[in-house]
Amino acid sequence: MKKLLQISLALTALAGASTMALAQDVAAGQKKVAMCIGCHGIPGYQSSFPEVYKVPMISGQNAKYIVASLSAYAKGERKHPTMRGIALSLSDQDMADIAAFYEQHGKGAPAPEQVREPSAQVKELLNKGACISCHGANFSKPIDGSYPKIAGQHADYLYAALKSYQAEGNPVVGRSNAIMAGQVKQFSTAELKAMAAYLASLPGELKTVPQSRLR
Repeated sequence: MKKLLQISLALTALAGASTMALAQDVAAGQKKVAMCIGCHGIPGYQSSFPEVYKVPMISGQNAKYIVASLSAYAKGERKHPTMRGIALSLSDQDMADIAAFYEQHGKGAPAPEQVREPSAQVKELLNKGACISCHGANFSKPIDGSYPKIAGQHADYLYAALKSYQAEGNPVVGRSNAIMAGQVKQFSTAELKAMAAYLASLPGELKTVPQSRLR
């Protein structure tokens, strides 16, 4: 686990240096989210690709993580045709501004430091995946902003996201992240669903804040 954390922190430092050099402008970001609100601004909205799941809540998410995610879609490191098309249309400054907007959008009280203990089975799985070492003990305070807050996120989205790290050789589905792939590939489908269900049940800081297309 110690070696994993050292590698993870090194990769985070490199990612942070390349993705967060630009100043962020919340007001400018608010004017650039028209392509985002059609999915992320509708409570309960579901994606149908590559399977049906609720799109992730991104209001309250770490800005640094949002930038890293958009950059990964643009580079093809995350494979999702719609998200790749959107990411490719954004400049680095656009990504920084949009991320800044969503980080503060609907921001409320911080998540509690202590969260409900998982079952013995899920606790063993989380320990095996070293999840706390990156995402924090309450799963809302990751060790670096380039990692996501995952407490309270939709269970079906978490499952789909985790499963995408297991995908290989698919031109339109999958995520290439050596750390996450190494951790996720040791779990079965049922185990991924169990972890996702527990994480989704926790109090978190993520929200879907309704946004009108009429701006």
